[in-house]
Amino acid sequence: MTKAICPGSFDPVTMGHLDIITRASRIFEHLYVAVATNASKNPLFTVEQRIDLLNQVTGQLPNVEIITFSGLLVEAAREREAQVIVKGLRAISDFEYEFQMALMNKKIGDEIETLFLTTNSKYSFLSSSMVKEVARLDGCIRGLVPDSIHDIIQAQIKAQI
Repeated sequence: MTKAICPGSFDPVTMGHLDIITRASRIFEHLYVAVATNASKNPLFTVEQRIDLLNQVTGQLPNVEIITFSGLLVEAAREREAQVIVKGLRAISDFEYEFQMALMNKKIGDEIETLFLTTNSKYSFLSSSMVKEVARLDGCIRGLVPDSIHDIIQAQIKAQI
């Protein structure tokens, strides 16, 4: 069985994330969407909330499993016997950083490959940080995040203002 792991902070999950997750789920028999825990960041949502939101928006994808990890991504992949790390690329500016990460992951875990998927061009500008900023400034985030979680994101933003 070919397994892959798709990591990210997903704070919050965007349509760009969902695009990559959906497409990767068609390629691999099992896809782990791995929510990274990073104490140095100041997230909008807790890890548990991000997992819940991801479960809501990926519920129609039977081969997708939402997990969390801390530490090295390669170790999380090994623990789940994932052979591939899936990374989404929005623009060429993402490539340099992701390429360095892929090389480091290959050095640590030679048996694990990295697959880059380019996001749909209509989401190439989109990031979680941008969604949060637009929402904080009372801008419209419809179409940037899945409809089913739009109101949850808006409410969380308002609660933190």
